Amino acid sequence: MKWAPLALLPRSALTILREMGRHILRHPVVGVLAIARDNQGKYLLIRRADTGTWTMPGGTLEWGETLRDALFREVQEESGAKVLRVGRLVGVYSRPDRDMRFHAVTIAVEVTVDASHLEPVNRLEVREARLFDATEIPTPLAMGTDAMLQDAMAGGEPTFE
Repeated sequence: MKWAPLALLPRSALTILREMGRHILRHPVVGVLAIARDNQGKYLLIRRADTGTWTMPGGTLEWGETLRDALFREVQEESGAKVLRVGRLVGVYSRPDRDMRFHAVTIAVEVTVDASHLEPVNRLEVREARLFDATEIPTPLAMGTDAMLQDAMAGGEPTFE
């Protein structure tokens, strides 16, 4: 006879465990995206290694990390640039179909960067980092981030979806 530890639990405890698992495994992932510009007003974009498409630097929050720390870390890891100043909140984006990998809640923030040394840390994730004039930005951007960049360029109140 096999020992089944879960079988020893009361049915009500199993129901609670199942509900906890459903919540833990099906929660949206929180991430941050930098609408990054250098002092000359050029936009910093990264080219993803998995799709070859361009987007802004950003990523998911690590356990115990603040959004601010994640923003600085992701910009540096994905582009080699250094965040000099955090600007306005562009928006909070939560549409479930925006990212094909998972349901993400993305906080987009304007930042000013020192882009004098652009060198992605992880080449398996990011092929290259480059500065673009607003009129030269390649489209479409990855993972539905076009709307985030458009909202940043338009200015105004933060988007909340």
